[in-house]
Amino acid sequence: MKIALDAMSGDFAPHSTVEGAVLFTKEIAETEIILVGKEEVIREELKKYSYDKERIRIQNAKEIIEMTDHPVEAIRNKKDSSMNVALDLVKKGEADACVSSGNTGALLSASQLKLKRIKGVLRPAIASVFPSKKGQIVMLDLGATADCKAEYLNQFSSLASKYAELLLGVNSPRVGLLNIGEEVGKGNELTREAYTLLQTNQNIHFIGNIEATQMMEGKVDVVVTDGFTGNMVLKTAEGTAKLITSLLKETIQESLLSKIGALFLKKSFIHLKEKMDSSEYGGAIFLGLNEISIKAHGNSNANGIKNALKVADKFSKINLIEQLKKVIEEEAN
Repeated sequence: MKIALDAMSGDFAPHSTVEGAVLFTKEIAETEIILVGKEEVIREELKKYSYDKERIRIQNAKEIIEMTDHPVEAIRNKKDSSMNVALDLVKKGEADACVSSGNTGALLSASQLKLKRIKGVLRPAIASVFPSKKGQIVMLDLGATADCKAEYLNQFSSLASKYAELLLGVNSPRVGLLNIGEEVGKGNELTREAYTLLQTNQNIHFIGNIEATQMMEGKVDVVVTDGFTGNMVLKTAEGTAKLITSLLKETIQESLLSKIGALFLKKSFIHLKEKMDSSEYGGAIFLGLNEISIKAHGNSNANGIKNALKVADKFSKINLIEQLKKVIEEEAN
């Protein structure tokens, strides 16, 4: 297996990307990493580490797509960007997957342009994993398709159900439609139409509507929504996690007794931090494309990059794309 890593994108690149690649090769055997970006910069960064030179190589790319760049214009005008070149390697069959923590819009546009959608897929969706009381849940769409039709949500649910089955090892994943209430008939025109389609979808185990407050309770394995709502939920969840962490730190510092108590709870706090840390869950995948394209968080540290590479490696090894193609074929028949 070979994974193309956009080594120049992200808030902490190339330090985080290069270190993440090195950490990955020390945990996962055989898979090779292609670091794509400015060769002299990456080579200098690699000097800091001891690594298997047979499993990490550099593919030169002279340009960088910045977070502030217009997605479509950047893809069109920066042909030799690290993001474009990484995806080209996948397109040409020289890599099995691409990982980037760069501009989400640019990565999505370039991935669709170069890797194409699976035949029969109406729209792509960004799917990722959230922590819950009983393990993990899969949620989509997190921003790929803001304006959805009921048919899109129905297809998202089929793709996500297979994705959850393979990723989480859940038989017959429970699928919930994100809505403003559990009752049938709740929501807007989109959710009401989607509910009807999901009820008759033979490829999924649909349990009905689910409210945002119930998502993390473990009632479902898959949460389906449109990209606009999903992205809002994602950003709200991330902001809430940061707020809780900040308030907890402030509270602990308020008194000597609190500080002493915190020492006894240190292991519990570490465990909680790991559960809430987005870097522990790797990256989000663009579901519905012919190849694997993974979006790591823009502020990913080395651990986040390592885990995103592990996600890409796992998906490649279990032939995720072929499994998803079968789902689409079954829907068409």
